Amino acid sequence: MNWKNLPTLNSLKAFAAVADTGGYSQAGVALNVTHAAVIQQVRSLESHLGVSLVVRDGRGISLTQEGEALAREVMAGFATIHRGVENLSSVDKDRPIQITMSPAFAVSWLMPRLIDFQSRYPHITLMLNPTSEIMELKPGGIDLAIRYRATQGGDSNTDNVMIADMVIVAAPSVIAGSMISHAADLIDLPWLQELGTNEVAQWMASHGVDLDRPMSISHMPGNLIMDSVRRGDGITYTARPFVDKEIQSGELVELFCDPALGQYYIKTRPGILRPSAKAFVSWLKEQAAKDLE
Repeated sequence: MNWKNLPTLNSLKAFAAVADTGGYSQAGVALNVTHAAVIQQVRSLESHLGVSLVVRDGRGISLTQEGEALAREVMAGFATIHRGVENLSSVDKDRPIQITMSPAFAVSWLMPRLIDFQSRYPHITLMLNPTSEIMELKPGGIDLAIRYRATQGGDSNTDNVMIADMVIVAAPSVIAGSMISHAADLIDLPWLQELGTNEVAQWMASHGVDLDRPMSISHMPGNLIMDSVRRGDGITYTARPFVDKEIQSGELVELFCDPALGQYYIKTRPGILRPSAKAFVSWLKEQAAKDLE
C-alpha cells in the first residue's frame, strides 16, 4: 500500500460524517467540531483527489456520483476499523486488573478497604498477587504494583499510597522485664522477618548496631507475621498504619519509631493504562488521602 498517496484520516472522517449525516452542520456535531472545519476538510479531500464530492442542492447538499462511490468504500472501511477497535476494547475491558504488593500491605491495608472498591466498581475484577518479589510489569500481565522503599533518597515524583512511620512492635509478654532504651537491646529478642527481605540487619545497621553474634530471626510470609507478633512469637518492623489500633489498645507495644520513613507508592506498567486500572489507581489515591484527614 502506498501510504503517501492516501488522503489524511481527518479529511476522510469528515467526508464520511457528511455522507452519513447528510449535512455539514450535522457532521460537525457528530465529530464535535465546527461545520466550517468539516467544510475545510472535505474541500481538502476534493483537492487531493481532484474531483468534486459534495455539491449544493437547494438549501442542502448532495453527493456527486464520485462522492457516492467513495462514500460506500470509506464507510465500509470505517465500519471495519470500528469493529476491530470495539472487539479489542471489549476483550481488554473484561480482563481482571492484576496487582502485586507485599503480603503485609495486602493483609493490613488493602484488603480491609476492598469492599468499598467492589461496591463502587462491581464490574471490575481484581486479581491480587501478594509477594515480596519484584514482579515485572508488562502488557497482558501485571498492570500495577504497590511497592515499598525508604523515603531517604527516593524519587519524589511518584504516586504515593502513603508515607508511614516505620515501627518496631512486640506483644507485651515478649519484652516483659526487659530494659529497652537502645537498638542494641533488641539483639537477643526473637525477630520475625518477611521472606525475601533483610530488613532486620538493615534496621540494626541504620541504628548504629554492629552485630557481633547471630540473631534469632524467623523468616515467614508477610501475611503471617502480625498474627505471630500478636501471639508473642517475636518482634517485627512494620508500618505504623498496619498496627496503630493494636498500639493504641495496648495489645502491642511500640519500641522504636522511624518517622515518615516508609514510602508505599504506585508503579504502573509501561504504556496507556486501561480505564479499569485508572479507576483503581484513582481509588487508591483517594483512600490514601482519607488516611491523612
